[in-house]
Amino acid sequence: MSSQDVLIRIQATPNPNAWKFVLDRPVLTEGKATYADAKEADQSLLASSLFQVVGVRQVHFFQNVITITHNFDEDPEEIQKNVCAVIQTRMPAHNPQQTQFDEKKMRRANLPPEVQQIEEILDQTVRPGLQGDGGDLEVVKYEDNKLYVFYQGACGTCPSATSGTLMAIEGILRDQFNPEIEVIPLQ
Repeated sequence: MSSQDVLIRIQATPNPNAWKFVLDRPVLTEGKATYADAKEADQSLLASSLFQVVGVRQVHFFQNVITITHNFDEDPEEIQKNVCAVIQTRMPAHNPQQTQFDEKKMRRANLPPEVQQIEEILDQTVRPGLQGDGGDLEVVKYEDNKLYVFYQGACGTCPSATSGTLMAIEGILRDQFNPEIEVIPLQ
């Protein structure tokens, strides 16, 4: 990776407590990674360094984007400045081809057919929008017409995740999968 300065464009997300840092180079060449705390990030120097910024609550990597979710009572300009400093110093040592072991991804091929169908619908309809806003959605389980999901990245603390976004996801799945499905977000 080049040691030149990383070009960073900061974008707001629908979540007032999350920012997208769009880079001029890949953060991950494949997949995504969400770190809920510094302990989860211990295998990534970049992610663990971002947790050292005061106020950072969650770090999400996807393609050339780093989404930072922060405490609502912290100064956003200070967080942005410090996150940019970490990115500048840590990106030259970061390996975007690093793949974290993702047991859920490994299990996806062994999921029940109805859950695989739900995953495909979400991949085609919901995830592109969530990922565009710096977040994502993980299917936790499906039983008794109830789909349990976990919001990642900027979606994790977004106010619309439990209202409008949730209703849209439920509507799409009722239309394309099962008219009786209920979508339940987990914290």
